[in-house]
Amino acid sequence: MPSRRHVLLVFATLFVVAILTATGVVTPAHAADRDCGDFATQRAAQLFFLDNSPTVDPHALDADGDGVACESNACPCLVQRAPVGFVGAAPTKRQVVQWARVTHVVDGDTIDVRLSNRAEKSVRLVGIDTPEVYGGHECGGKAASVSLTTKLPVGTRVKLLSDPSQAAVDRYGRLLRYVERVADGRDMNRSQVYDGHASVYVYDGVPFRRVSAYRAAQRFAQAGSLGAWGAC
Repeated sequence: MPSRRHVLLVFATLFVVAILTATGVVTPAHAADRDCGDFATQRAAQLFFLDNSPTVDPHALDADGDGVACESNACPCLVQRAPVGFVGAAPTKRQVVQWARVTHVVDGDTIDVRLSNRAEKSVRLVGIDTPEVYGGHECGGKAASVSLTTKLPVGTRVKLLSDPSQAAVDRYGRLLRYVERVADGRDMNRSQVYDGHASVYVYDGVPFRRVSAYRAAQRFAQAGSLGAWGAC
């Protein structure tokens, strides 16, 4: 027969879980080991993350290691980050995979999308750079924009993949991602390079994971004087 102390401990645990569930901090599933699906909103996940992950991320809620948990969850949202000294998930950084539809092609290396959770995001194609079309036109810029618009018309389903070796977002708040067309799995970043509309871009001297394939594509475009390599 359970002791009085054991009964009280069980009752106290159930009471705490009930309170957290009622306030929206967690949902009943997986009380011990949380994942993003256990939280009704991103704000609830972030509050739990800040309270329970001071130096590490034991529940892997911050997959991209930027200090913000469960960014794909629905709002209300909270972007308050962990205190200074937070280590995050960097040592075991995982690739973030998201599904979206294209809503607008901004230029040759930037698109706007609607994620599967209905959130609107701007995406910068990681690892490449195309000539400018805003703030001063550069040779090849318009052709690069037309190329990407042709490849990714509005409504195209895409798979967005982060690169664990790179930042999750740039200084403008755009997601840094590989963009793969769902219909055929084609890497749009590399495609722009291969067609001569983009050059390989390594930020701050840290090579991205697909850099070798992208450089091979660039050599092909240069050799054939494709895109900007032949026109500019």
